[in-house]
Amino acid sequence: MTLRALLALAIVLSGACGGTGSAGQASASVRPSAARSSAPVRPDLLLATTTSTQDSGLLDVLVPDFEQRTGYKVKTTAVGTGAALALGAKGDADVLLVHAPSSEATYMSQGNGDVRVLVMHNDFLLVGPPNDPAKARGKPIIEALKAVAAAEAPFISRGDKSGTDVLEKALFKKAGVDTAAPWYVESGTGMGQSLTVASEKKAYIITDRATFLARKSSLGLEITVEGSLDLLNIYHVITVSPTKFPRVNREGAEAFASYLVSPEAQSLIGSFGKEKFGQALFFADAGKNEADLK
Repeated sequence: MTLRALLALAIVLSGACGGTGSAGQASASVRPSAARSSAPVRPDLLLATTTSTQDSGLLDVLVPDFEQRTGYKVKTTAVGTGAALALGAKGDADVLLVHAPSSEATYMSQGNGDVRVLVMHNDFLLVGPPNDPAKARGKPIIEALKAVAAAEAPFISRGDKSGTDVLEKALFKKAGVDTAAPWYVESGTGMGQSLTVASEKKAYIITDRATFLARKSSLGLEITVEGSLDLLNIYHVITVSPTKFPRVNREGAEAFASYLVSPEAQSLIGSFGKEKFGQALFFADAGKNEADLK
């Protein structure tokens, strides 16, 4: 399937998830990025993305490859997904790479995005002290969070409206746990820094697998719970609406979106981490929709 057809299909598939625009518009405007044909008219591209893509090291692989292939120069702002979406909602970014589907759907419904495409997924983990004071290890995630609360074991939340933060708070709500308690502390920082805080405080924390494995050697934390559908972590690329924000770099944003779902980028995503960690940190998902992952 060509990149143009893939992005056109993604528009149709994303309709149920808050996507906007038409397949015809997407296929007519997005150009392949596998090889550079000419220098971009506007080479500077503003990418707002979640901290996990930076902290895991994935951007250090993808961005230089994209720049080499296309001639664009990417300026990356790595923040929580909530902050990345806020930048896009002001037209202060050209393209977003984020992982909070419910928040993304709201963003798209407000007309802030043009194209929203599934790129990849991995999973979230509950990690904590090796001695597991809450006796949460191996339990279903909801039961594990209840155990943490019952034991009043320290828990670090990012508290930054990131994709991780949105997921964690939804899980505690599902568990019926009131987090207005001394054992629950919001760090207000990114994933990497929050993991460091959790390690220092001998606390539990929910993290994406990629960032945890990338930093595991410096942390006194172990995996407590993994493998639940409730912990699925899905990433989309969103091009910021050039209709609502005429100043955005539409061509650059579309080139980056095309690149992320290209065979070249999907191969890099699917192999990232295997050599160093013995397992892929992300799974490439171009051409799929969220239902395919569940």
